[in-house]
Amino acid sequence: MTLSELEPGEIGIVKEFTDLEMSVKLMEMGCLPGEPVTVSRRAPLGDPISIKVSGYQLSLRKFEASTIILQ
Repeated sequence: MTLSELEPGEIGIVKEFTDLEMSVKLMEMGCLPGEPVTVSRRAPLGDPISIKVSGYQLSLRKFEASTIILQ
């Protein structure tokens, strides 16, 4: 399952990434393997997605969220 498939209020744990370049950017923002992430809300058309990770809110495009594989 990927982060883009979670609904608001659901929690997942980052397992790995599908895109090497994107993974570097996401890890710099706190999306590290083993870190729990919660989907806070989605924009009306589904893009972007607001998540809570490492104690702060982060907004990601649906494409970016789809590169994060969860446990």
